[in-house]
Amino acid sequence: IGYLTALGRVARQMTGGGIGNVGRRRKQLPRVDKEVVTFDSVAGIDAAKREVAELVALSSQESAKQYLAVGARPPRGVLLVGPPGTGKTLLARALAQAAERPFISCSGSEFVEMFVGRGAARVRQLFERAGKIAPCVVFIDEIDALGRRRRESNFAVGNANDELEQTLNQLLACMDGVDPNTGVVVLAATNRLNVLDPALVRPGRFDRVVKVPPPDLIGREQILRVHARKVALGSDVDLSSLAKETRGLVGADLAAIINEAAIRAARRGAALIGK
Repeated sequence: IGYLTALGRVARQMTGGGIGNVGRRRKQLPRVDKEVVTFDSVAGIDAAKREVAELVALSSQESAKQYLAVGARPPRGVLLVGPPGTGKTLLARALAQAAERPFISCSGSEFVEMFVGRGAARVRQLFERAGKIAPCVVFIDEIDALGRRRRESNFAVGNANDELEQTLNQLLACMDGVDPNTGVVVLAATNRLNVLDPALVRPGRFDRVVKVPPPDLIGREQILRVHARKVALGSDVDLSSLAKETRGLVGADLAAIINEAAIRAARRGAALIGK
């Protein structure tokens, strides 16, 4: 009896507590991210920054009048594509800060659930919340975890109603229901564009694809200078030479280099003081 009682308790915890409560227990919705990131903090990806900055004008009611006068409409969604660490999340935060709008950030993996229907419900809740606090910026990181290409074999064997596909279908429906004139801007980021479902990246949903490539030589030096603002540099530090020696590295790598150098300098200083 004790074994059955424990087993029933585990089952109730997994389903949210009893048959009548199946599906009620859900993860917390993403909160509004209040971290302040400006376009001045984003360096080395000038072309992508210009495209994202244009969205500020498109989504602003005052600046959008000239676009509306000729029949143009703001894009429903913008997809940021690039290798990890190139600054896709920073661009999204900078857009929200420049447009002075709340920034709702989440990851595609947060919508992947065990039980069918849970992920779709979370997608609906996300867009309902965005509509209530509009105008706002919704950012979905690693959208490939949610928007992976649907396989034809699923339809052949009758598995078209699995959890992942239902969640993706709900996302497609919510993207169709986004009215750009309400001020809801949906951004997503991925480093695997080739695995996304064609229905997700077609015009009318993610209307614009912004490529965020690794920085070139000038971009690497700009990134190093941005991160070097927070540390005490020696008079013999040459960021231009460092930029030449870090070919192929992205912004996250360069930030880690600056931080590691500061840690080693502090460690060395503490050792000297200890002597």
